[in-house]
Amino acid sequence: MYEAYFGLKENPFTLSPDPRYLYLSPRHREALNCLLYAIHEKKGFMALTGGIGTGKTTLCRFMLANLGDSVATALIFNPALSDLELLKTVNQEFGIRIGRGRGTKKRYIDALNDFLLANFSRGKNAVLIIDEAQNLPRETLEQVRMLSNLETANEKLLQIVLLGQPELREMLMLPSLRQLNERITVRYDLKPLVRKDVRGYLEHRLAAASGNTRGLFSQASYGCIYRASGGIPRRINAICDRALLVAYGKDKRTVDRRIVRAAIRDLGSSYLARTSGQRRRFWLEMAIALLLWAVMTILGYLQWPWF
Repeated sequence: MYEAYFGLKENPFTLSPDPRYLYLSPRHREALNCLLYAIHEKKGFMALTGGIGTGKTTLCRFMLANLGDSVATALIFNPALSDLELLKTVNQEFGIRIGRGRGTKKRYIDALNDFLLANFSRGKNAVLIIDEAQNLPRETLEQVRMLSNLETANEKLLQIVLLGQPELREMLMLPSLRQLNERITVRYDLKPLVRKDVRGYLEHRLAAASGNTRGLFSQASYGCIYRASGGIPRRINAICDRALLVAYGKDKRTVDRRIVRAAIRDLGSSYLARTSGQRRRFWLEMAIALLLWAVMTILGYLQWPWF
């Protein structure tokens, strides 16, 4: 709606996980390097966790787009599957057909194993990524563990990446999943952006949308966006999308702090609560710091050798 007004070819703050829009902050780059290392070194199991909207799916989409033809890939979005449904979906994602007849676990596993062996003989690797893995039923997680047994004498035939929210870490700590947890050799917990990354994040997305990044957001707006979003990319996108719409409605060419605040009010109570909560924490921390300073000053005064 506002794209043409601001000289953009498309919406720069869409919520879809488009890999073109991935901003590689230091934390996102470190997470990407961990995954690439684990895949190329054939470590078998890896887990990438993080809060809602931190960019896990977008990061993996970016990784898949840049792995090259030497890696066969499969991506599962809906993990609320039985163990048999999971095997069927994995085979479908790799383009494996089992022929006519009833699909059993054995047939699916045998077909997958044959595919992986043929893939390995051609010098290729294979990666399975399961998004929202915290929603996997326990028995399905056990089936995922069994897939890691598909290997040669020296190497894993299938690399498995589990993407999930923090609940996934808690699940993996359960005694019933100890064997799976012990097989995860590479783990990374993706944190939100820090304050200094917000400007780079906005400019990167604006540039990806073929727009002029200069002057569209004022310097003062970055801090306001960070406080309301907590550095979470999905929340940043929602705020900036609404801010551009507000600016367009007011016939403004620059998104300043007032427009960002208006956008936050439009988005509702969850964003306002975050902003006011952060403000309260700031003043509480200031009060504690001043109190500590006063106590230290008094103690220093009492201990001064006056005589």
